[in-house]
Amino acid sequence: MDHYSIEVAGVKRDLPFVDISDDLAYASFVVISDTELVSKAAPLLAEKIGRCDMIVTAEAKGIALAYEVSRQLGLKKFIVARKSEKSYMKNAVSISVRSITTVSVQNLYLDGSDIEAIKGKDVCIIDDVVSTGDSLKAMEELVKKAGANVIRKACILAEGKAAERDDLIYLEKLPLFRKDAEGEYEVVE
Repeated sequence: MDHYSIEVAGVKRDLPFVDISDDLAYASFVVISDTELVSKAAPLLAEKIGRCDMIVTAEAKGIALAYEVSRQLGLKKFIVARKSEKSYMKNAVSISVRSITTVSVQNLYLDGSDIEAIKGKDVCIIDDVVSTGDSLKAMEELVKKAGANVIRKACILAEGKAAERDDLIYLEKLPLFRKDAEGEYEVVE
């Protein structure tokens, strides 16, 4: 098996394996440019999310999804936590995070105008995939630092043990994998 086949919101995709270590791998799900999948998954997520004042996501893979879920919910705006501080940012807040798909530590930033837009609001944090939950936790801390209330957390796929979380809205489970003695990938969780 050189890929993992999954169906999400009626859309089938073959996900290539990416080794994390000698004994662990994930199936790579990249939704940012997948118009078909985003347009099918967003209404289902929006229905599960329900009422909120604002959607917040991290740059970059969740942007298309955050846009479409916001549109489905009738929201006029969504917020993107940037991965670098931009020259236009004033009074930004930041937090550091390391994710399963990133080689090094990253910082996430919210601009002062974004902080004002979410301060005191009920926010749903959205990502494409939640695995270890580290990125989601960092986003939650950043949003709370900005004075908002995180009322929901959502993603398209819950990977590995993330599917056991009771505070996470998701559409499908995605297992983690390991290579067996013949170099084939098998589900581990």
